[in-house]
Amino acid sequence: MSSSNLTDHPGETTPLTGSNAASSGSSYKVHVKPESSRRLVTVCILMTELCERLTYYSINANLLIFLKNQLKYDNVTATVITYLFTGTCYLVPVIGGWVADSLSGRFNAIFGSGLIYTVGSIILPAVAFDYQGASSNSQLGLSLGEMQGFFLTGLFLVAIGTGGIKANVGPFGAQQLEDLGSDAVQSFFNWFYWFINLGSAVSFSIVAYIQQEISFFWGYLIPAVSLILANVIFFVAKNKYKAHDPGESVLATTVSIIKEGVQKKRHSPEVLDSYLDYAKYSNGGSYTTEAVEGVKMLGRVIPIFIAMIMYWTIYSQMQSTYLLQGTHMKLGFSDDDFKIPAASLNLFNVAIILILVPIMDRIVYPLLARVKIYPSQLVRIGIGMVLATLSVVVAGFVEVARRDELQVYGGIVQTISNVQYNASSISIFWQVPQFTLIGASEVFASISGLEFAYSQAPAVLQGLIMGMFLLTNGLGNYLGSALIAIVNAATVDDPWYPNDINQGHLEYFFWLLAGLMVLNTLVFVVLAWRYKPADTEMPTFGDYQKKYDLLPGDDYEPVKHNFQEEADLHHSKHATHSTDV
Repeated sequence: MSSSNLTDHPGETTPLTGSNAASSGSSYKVHVKPESSRRLVTVCILMTELCERLTYYSINANLLIFLKNQLKYDNVTATVITYLFTGTCYLVPVIGGWVADSLSGRFNAIFGSGLIYTVGSIILPAVAFDYQGASSNSQLGLSLGEMQGFFLTGLFLVAIGTGGIKANVGPFGAQQLEDLGSDAVQSFFNWFYWFINLGSAVSFSIVAYIQQEISFFWGYLIPAVSLILANVIFFVAKNKYKAHDPGESVLATTVSIIKEGVQKKRHSPEVLDSYLDYAKYSNGGSYTTEAVEGVKMLGRVIPIFIAMIMYWTIYSQMQSTYLLQGTHMKLGFSDDDFKIPAASLNLFNVAIILILVPIMDRIVYPLLARVKIYPSQLVRIGIGMVLATLSVVVAGFVEVARRDELQVYGGIVQTISNVQYNASSISIFWQVPQFTLIGASEVFASISGLEFAYSQAPAVLQGLIMGMFLLTNGLGNYLGSALIAIVNAATVDDPWYPNDINQGHLEYFFWLLAGLMVLNTLVFVVLAWRYKPADTEMPTFGDYQKKYDLLPGDDYEPVKHNFQEEADLHHSKHATHSTDV
């Protein structure tokens, strides 16, 4: 089946959940989209994400080490800054989604965020550069306080930029393929995530080694150049993308619907199923049924999102406690071997994703479908939570073995980024299982979470809901920071997470996370069992091709006619006017 025979419709529509075409009063029309254009925009979006993720992970890979060794922060402060940076990167998408949907459109939001991102990424190598070593003039360079201030400013700009991209680039890419049906959207998200992890593989191997063993200046210059390339690649297909016309402020209108529903319920003698129903036109309110039902859907997905916060707290250990644990383990195969970057253990997380995604997408899920087994998005998320729990359980046992060996045999002294560490002689490869389990958990929890957020989003709330899903990652990092502070305050006499982890009980912290995750998973199971999924999928011409098993050269006209009738019928039932919400 050639994709040149597939159809498209005008304007930006929301895959799986409906169209906003009604806002212009136009009917749903079938148009043929050239295969070359579809391929170009898909490749540009995937390559943009590859370069952007290479930049982000290169900045984040050894961030904790740079903060400790170059900027002289203590263990706890460096960890908190790492959490706050990562958390902010995932808080901003809520704003980024709102800006795209209501003000700028997705293309402009992505490109504008990329420019802000670029400024921040250029500041980082400027701070890391050895000015005094490059010149005999001792007056050149920055004081420690200036370095800290400029570096944190750069991190803030990076967080703003990457956050603006995160909320929009996934939906923007899937939107280009929406007329092919839900299978194409699911496949896009799988490959989208595959490219994300390909970028991270380069970051955690080549770039991380350069940062640890050569220079943080070159290690931060590479991601800056990569981001410039991402902006160029994304801009190349500017005239080929589906356009998005921003509408009225979705966030503001959502708040207005909630406010009106609460106010009218207090003054109405009539009893309705939900307080939001009082805001409907049919009940004397100011908003359409579709608009109010969209806000109801938002309320249904929020509990699911909240249940994912703890998952991201565990996920965030890779760039914090897992990294600290790794720096206190043997980084070489022998005393004379080169030291692998401690951050490179993330490659095992990446590797399992790069391996499992194609296997699940092309083999496992199709085989399950043949026997009528269709694991829902929520089931897959639950599996991911179990795997994440196992990861921190294993990390705890590794920590016990690491510290016991150090105390009994004395360990070794190794240099990382010009700073000496007292480390266990146990190889860092003992961490492979915990990183592999986290990677496997991503294949289920993170990919399915993205797909869930996208598929359950009402048309005009799509950007907002995607931003809220990413917000859970940010809140997970903030929760991790809070847990570190609570644990430190509660274990002063026998600290779990001191400045020198050789004197602490990091394993207790890992097992605390595991216990919290078990409780969280039980709550998630209950929420998933009670959840009612959205039922607003619009028929696509791609679906009709599958239904009638059409091949290139077949007569498409009767099918186009049937498709047009059903699409128009569905559109009249489910489309939401952008002026209403």
